[in-house]
Amino acid sequence: MLTRESRMRIGSPLAISLLLAAGTAVAAPCDPHAAARFKSIHTAEWTWRQAEFPDSEDGRERIPDRHAREDAASQARRLAHWEGVQRQVAAIPLSCLHGEDAVDYRVYRDQLETLIAQQRFRSYEMPVNSDTAFWTSLDYAAMRTMHGLADYEAYLAYLADVPRWFEEQVANMRAGLARGFTPPRVTLAGRDAPVASVAQAGDPESTPFWKPFERMPSSIPPERQEALRQRARAVIMDDVRPAYARLLAFLREDYLPHARESLAAESLPEGTAFYRAQIREFTTLERTPEQIHAFGLAEVAKIQAEMTKVMAETGFQGDLPAFIAMLRTDPRFYAKTPQELLMRAAWIAKRVDGKLDAWFGWLPRERFGIEPVPADMAPFYTSGRGGAESYLVNTYDLPSRPLYTLTALTLHESAPGHSLQIALAREHEHLPGFRREGYISAYGEGWALYCERLGLEMGLYDTPYDRFGMLTFQMWRAARLVIDTGIHHGGWTREQAIAYLRDHAALAQHDIETEVDRYISWPGQALSYYLGMTAILDLRAKAERALGPRFDIRAFHDTVLSTGSVPLPVLGDRIDRFIADGGRDPMPVKWQQGRVAGP
Repeated sequence: MLTRESRMRIGSPLAISLLLAAGTAVAAPCDPHAAARFKSIHTAEWTWRQAEFPDSEDGRERIPDRHAREDAASQARRLAHWEGVQRQVAAIPLSCLHGEDAVDYRVYRDQLETLIAQQRFRSYEMPVNSDTAFWTSLDYAAMRTMHGLADYEAYLAYLADVPRWFEEQVANMRAGLARGFTPPRVTLAGRDAPVASVAQAGDPESTPFWKPFERMPSSIPPERQEALRQRARAVIMDDVRPAYARLLAFLREDYLPHARESLAAESLPEGTAFYRAQIREFTTLERTPEQIHAFGLAEVAKIQAEMTKVMAETGFQGDLPAFIAMLRTDPRFYAKTPQELLMRAAWIAKRVDGKLDAWFGWLPRERFGIEPVPADMAPFYTSGRGGAESYLVNTYDLPSRPLYTLTALTLHESAPGHSLQIALAREHEHLPGFRREGYISAYGEGWALYCERLGLEMGLYDTPYDRFGMLTFQMWRAARLVIDTGIHHGGWTREQAIAYLRDHAALAQHDIETEVDRYISWPGQALSYYLGMTAILDLRAKAERALGPRFDIRAFHDTVLSTGSVPLPVLGDRIDRFIADGGRDPMPVKWQQGRVAGP
């Protein structure tokens, strides 16, 4: 909000006399080139960041030819660089920027604060949790589409760089181990199995890294294809496999036996400050653990009441625990084969596709595929995960993959959830790279969870069981607020967390244990979903009240998705502007019902 003084022209006699009378110094006039200076700073840093992390996705299917440097000197250099950039940005007052420049500033400042906090807490010394680890990025790289010789040359160089990269990661893990900065030991049980599968592979074809060589583009002549395959065999067996063997020995002999026994993030070095920083990173809000815990308890109670009502619609005779027990064991709710699960997910995704134009004015050009989670990752992986290119469905342990939650999962991970949101952000070419490619969990996960509830309005939950599945997923995320803060601040045990989730959500036992281990080893991340969704629902309700009959759901969705990934307070300000503009769609041109329509 502008003060009376700031609304007056700085330098006017009246302004000067009032400021002097109040004992306040006169603010220096804004640099007319402030916006250009800021753009120069963030453009240079983003270019530097892309070079610094060559194996990060950039939305153009770029095949990396090396891994990032992870040694201590590189980590110190990054911290110094970002702190220097932060000082440059701080020298430009936000009040001197306007419009999208001011939004860019707030988003970029938040990114810098997060990056610097990660370096200061030396989060790179814990590059593994129960869900993912640094080596799982190799699986994702092997899934990328390769179009020609240059891509294969880059990929071979990327594999050849694995020994150096593993060595630096292990050195960081040793440093973390020495100061007690590790995931809890209980969450790492069995996580060495994927490493062992590569370390003990008898041939390159049995490793995930051979996938790009199974079917190569016809633009590469057959003799070159064979030469590339021979080189791949040598790199996988002579470089990659020995690196995995050394990593396996370190995990089994040093890391896993000596990882910490405590669960709470607050038990780590600087633990209280670390957990507060994690909350700030993943929620973009200033909330205490106590506030989040209390909110979670209240939401769990509300959702439980909704679940009881939907259960009654099915005609089930019994209480809610008995109904959940039935859902966990009745074979009609489970696919018989992995292919059936994948096909059902594809059918749901295609049904969604046919409804999107009624709910969104602007849709991305990029399309996603549906694939199973790689076998070496699947036992410890979540139910599914979505990105612009793919929606991964976990087909491991089919009795843990209920069909009544599949619609909610698909809406969350593919469209209109992650796949649509991320792809659309990449296409907003007017946004700077750090907004197109950046990912803020509260926004991204909040949007995806909002899309699960949106499925009710879209008419995608055909049966009470499907609606109960959606509520189970809502309960899952609300319970996370209670569990995450309970573990990392309230002293909860693993057994206590498992029991809480089992008693409230109709998830399979395997999923419950996998998810709880994920919350234990990844403090704060679980908080982003429900808090992000709540913010979006509140903003929509605010816009509906303010605009009345002028409210257009497509325009609202387009506005939310026009920002790229932003902190929740920034999104709130954008919706305030949407309301002030009369609910106008932010997109200059959109396709509606097969016609081009104006804004």
